[in-house]
Amino acid sequence: MFWDKVSGLYDLFETIYNGKVYRGLGKRVAEEIRQNDIVLECACGTGAISKYIAPKCKQLIATDLSEGMLKQASKKCRKYSNIEIRCADMTHLKCRDNSFDKVVAGNVIHLLEEPYVAIKELERVCKVGGKIIIPTYINASNSTNKIAVRLLEFVGANQHNNSKYKWSLINS
Repeated sequence: MFWDKVSGLYDLFETIYNGKVYRGLGKRVAEEIRQNDIVLECACGTGAISKYIAPKCKQLIATDLSEGMLKQASKKCRKYSNIEIRCADMTHLKCRDNSFDKVVAGNVIHLLEEPYVAIKELERVCKVGGKIIIPTYINASNSTNKIAVRLLEFVGANQHNNSKYKWSLINS
């Protein structure tokens, strides 16, 4: 799997290319988390956002499809006792309906072939009155990101566009 191959270098790439935004994204997401929240994070990757969510919530279930990414996340988040790291497909979550106060899917929706399937799953597992948080900072329509998008596509990641959804940059 592509993400297993790049998991060891992912943080370095993001830090070099997206620096300030990559470092600030977890902090910004954590501002939305409350002490008693039970949080699901889909596509947690290396735990770049997880490490900011865990100290703020009651419980965090951090998931990803890539075992390589999960290994990185486990290392990064080992000091938190309230986090469970699991392999999971965000388009077919094995969670009960209305289970989570907050559901996070950072910088991933634009990579999915059928993003609406994942969004329906996020809605299904989020409690009524809860919050779904989808921060995304890579956008092929922004000229400053076209090189990064081409590079990611070259090495195997695909950005799929869907007319129902628009993805935009998060500036921190």
